[in-house]
Amino acid sequence: MKLELEGKIAVVTGGSEGIGKVSAATFAREGANVVICARRSDVLEHAASEIREETGGEVVAVPTDVTVSDQIDHLFTVVKERYGALDILLNNAGRHMSGHFMDMTDEQWYGDLDLKLMAAVRCSRLAVPLMRRQGGGRIINITTPLGKAPSPGSVPTSVSRAAGIALTKAMAFDLAADNILVNTVCIGHVKSAQMQRVPDEKGTSLEALFNVLERSVPLGRVGETQEAADLIAYLASERASYVTGCAINLDGGFSAVV
Repeated sequence: MKLELEGKIAVVTGGSEGIGKVSAATFAREGANVVICARRSDVLEHAASEIREETGGEVVAVPTDVTVSDQIDHLFTVVKERYGALDILLNNAGRHMSGHFMDMTDEQWYGDLDLKLMAAVRCSRLAVPLMRRQGGGRIINITTPLGKAPSPGSVPTSVSRAAGIALTKAMAFDLAADNILVNTVCIGHVKSAQMQRVPDEKGTSLEALFNVLERSVPLGRVGETQEAADLIAYLASERASYVTGCAINLDGGFSAVV
């Protein structure tokens, strides 16, 4: 299936590793020009170099902390000056943050909402005028099924991701007249960069973590990062031209909600 991404301009936040990096590589492999951003400049540039070598595509690295408005402004200034337009925005930046309601401080709540909700708001607000120049575009927000059905000890992530799902639907309505399609991929147990860090936080091995998680997934395994990237690339493509306002679970059937 041809995705028709040749010559498209894509911005990927949290693009230095995990789902963001593999999605950026998938876009580049399909012929898109890709701008990736993340906080750590050395890790980001290494990722960009690897993607260029692997795909032969154009990949621009712009170090950016998406919780800082001025840095987001700079990111989109680079996009505007280099390309003059934008076709795809993947709001992927995030981190693992969950615990018992009574253990979470105001700072943790504000930080999580700023990173997972407000960063998507700010990036999307700057992306829309550039997409309008192209006659449309795609915005894809990364969330989680926890935003639909929170589990014990899942705040603030379940709340910030629920807000991201609601944001997706509201944007889909408001931007439909501009031919800007907005969807969210709700990531379950997938081998993301965040999941890779859990063993260090929990004091266990990655293999042991996967063994536990696999028993809870109907398909009997943890998802691959490329599987997430393939769905994201489809939603960014011309093949998904009648898909907007959707929250799609990528979780091997784990979630009890659709």
